[in-house]
Amino acid sequence: MNYWNPEIETMSRDALTELQNGRLKKALAHAYKNCKPYRAKMESAGMEPGDIKGIDDLWKLPMTVKNDLRDSYPYGMFAVPMKDVVRIHASSGTTGKQTVVGYTAGDIAIWGECMARCLTMAGATSEDIVHVSYGYGLFTGGLGGHIGGETIGAATIPASTGNTKRQLQMFTDFGSTVLLCTPSYAMHLGDAVMEAGIRDQIKLRVGVFGAEPWTEEMRDEIESRLGVRAHDIYGLSEVMGPGVSCDCGERKGLHVMEDHFLVEIVDPATGKPVPDGTPGELVFTCVTKEALPLIRYNTRDICTIDRSPCACGRNLTRMGKITGRTDDMLIIRGVNVFPSQVESVLLGTAGVAPYYRLVVDRVNNLDTLEIQVEMTEGLFSDEERRIESLVRRIEKDVLSTLGISAKVTMVSHGTIERFEGKAKRVLDKR
Repeated sequence: MNYWNPEIETMSRDALTELQNGRLKKALAHAYKNCKPYRAKMESAGMEPGDIKGIDDLWKLPMTVKNDLRDSYPYGMFAVPMKDVVRIHASSGTTGKQTVVGYTAGDIAIWGECMARCLTMAGATSEDIVHVSYGYGLFTGGLGGHIGGETIGAATIPASTGNTKRQLQMFTDFGSTVLLCTPSYAMHLGDAVMEAGIRDQIKLRVGVFGAEPWTEEMRDEIESRLGVRAHDIYGLSEVMGPGVSCDCGERKGLHVMEDHFLVEIVDPATGKPVPDGTPGELVFTCVTKEALPLIRYNTRDICTIDRSPCACGRNLTRMGKITGRTDDMLIIRGVNVFPSQVESVLLGTAGVAPYYRLVVDRVNNLDTLEIQVEMTEGLFSDEERRIESLVRRIEKDVLSTLGISAKVTMVSHGTIERFEGKAKRVLDKR
């Protein structure tokens, strides 16, 4: 089995709970003493750290949301002096102020540890050449992936995003064996590899992809193009960056690094915890962070959790794949729609490329949904009758999956914009 830290990764649930209880108490005391917004939240709720005896009391604490970080921009939620902050990142949000994240040297060390666990469970070793095609800069992806590669002792290439032709040259010349990037960019790189005819010249064997939701069908497509075994990694800048969780060789959920991040699923309507296996909003409490404590941070990501032991030997709780977000979920004619649902339909349909755009509009006070789908080059030159038949089939499958009708428009190969970072799938004109 591939373990980076077997003592923690295979720890019994009782021992892990004891560790979490102790760390939670310290984290609450640290936040209450050193972070004014948290002290105000707890006092407003009539609470103090001593009221929380352990993780069973976690639900009693008030939640934190992204606006709390924006309202304290830039450093109002930091709990250490700036002289102790060694790194600053910020979210890439398109609305409102950025959320600014600080790290102490201790926080950076924990980040490296978590990323090392993730890369190891995906099958990477010190013998690999890790090719990081996440963006470097304020976004946490590039430097997060980089610290993981260096922590396991692998040669690590800070390729960043963009210049796809150069990426392919590095694949062949540098002998990259592990690729880290967004799944949408992995798909784009896979297409470029096939078009360049160099599939037999690259040595990639493992892919670790995250920063946006993706489906099992998309995993299959990436694997067929790049010849890798694709793994899902999860993280967000507020909590740490990539490395909060990752799937192992079983690929039946993403193991959460629970000695550092307590995980809950709550009902989006009530905010109350739901039973394991029930979909809801993903909430994290960071129990070892120094610079930016986070208590019950609601990510707005939708998924499930499974606390049963995994066949890989790890006892760490597993997250299901993220199926969408409650704050960018589309509501069309009263129906909740996630782009990942449409993606699942399209990737199971022969003749279409894995690139699409959802165009939402309102005509005569009625919401409309158009799905623009790229045709493969072979289909583009095919007879019109076959294309019309495919459109009707997709419209039928979308209706069955979403419960609402949508207009499907076929567009020529290369029409939909390719993204090096997070893919932008939705154009909402309402």
